[in-house]
Amino acid sequence: MKKFVLLISAAVALLVGWQAFQKFPGGFGGIGLPAGIGTTPTSTEAPPPRAQDTVRIASFNIQVFGESKLSDPGVMENLVQIVRNFDLVAIQEVRAQQQDILPHFVAMLNADGQSHYDYVIGPRLGRSVSKEQYAYIFDRASIEVDRQQLYTVDDPDDLLHREPLVGWFRARGPPPEEAFTFTLAVVHTDPDEVDRELDVLDDVFFAVRDDERKEDDTIMLGDFNASDAKLRQLGQVSGMFAVVRNTPTNTLGNKQYDNILFQQSATLEFTGRGGVYDFLRAFNLSQEQALRVSDHLPVWAEFSVYEGGRTARMAAQPGTTR
Repeated sequence: MKKFVLLISAAVALLVGWQAFQKFPGGFGGIGLPAGIGTTPTSTEAPPPRAQDTVRIASFNIQVFGESKLSDPGVMENLVQIVRNFDLVAIQEVRAQQQDILPHFVAMLNADGQSHYDYVIGPRLGRSVSKEQYAYIFDRASIEVDRQQLYTVDDPDDLLHREPLVGWFRARGPPPEEAFTFTLAVVHTDPDEVDRELDVLDDVFFAVRDDERKEDDTIMLGDFNASDAKLRQLGQVSGMFAVVRNTPTNTLGNKQYDNILFQQSATLEFTGRGGVYDFLRAFNLSQEQALRVSDHLPVWAEFSVYEGGRTARMAAQPGTTR
């Protein structure tokens, strides 16, 4: 296994005055996966209304997300409507010299007076002049993040063009000791070096899973520049499950690039619901209008807020102890 030393990133997050996070107490880990999940094409229907006992995690490559998009009201309104479907979104391709893109976007998300989104962002990454940042946008009403332990995977041998950004999260709602906790590692492979990077990302997955937190619910998501059938060594990890199967994830509708991956034996919290959010159909956009938003579609998966996948807290019977 290749060595990946996990370091806390110096560029952890830009704070804009919102509540500080209180560290997670208590347990970690779930087991299994709902039975009956096959290999049929993934749904492209709009996600159903958000429920109180589940959280929806998404990945979205917002192609060259910078000042140009920020200055386009139509594009930003579409992005706001897209992100509000989800509790947590892993963003790829934040490209801007100034650090004002995410604060402005989050302010727009919260402008309805009902939303409570926040974000964390990683450092600029890449070997070329054109650097990219990863970010996580999340609804504070349903998700909390440990800001102190956000980190970028250290890659001393320069095997990856953009090293994954890792975050530790917990679902809000249940008591802390019963809440779903999970690790996310967001990925954007280099399209010119896909095969080599996919053969490295399996080692990254294990390194993240076995880091200081020892969180077995480890989810790798992002733009893999590969279909679920061609994930190479990453796809050969024992029990690795791809939420998106046999379904295009690009706006042109002819390629699959994006996915959400986790081990079946570790994430019973997955409800079996997920898909590709085809915002072209949802917003009745032309292809030209959609491409102004991004050349990628968001992919998403739904998870129980309860550790181990329980749908509700079980009441103790009279006379019993727990």
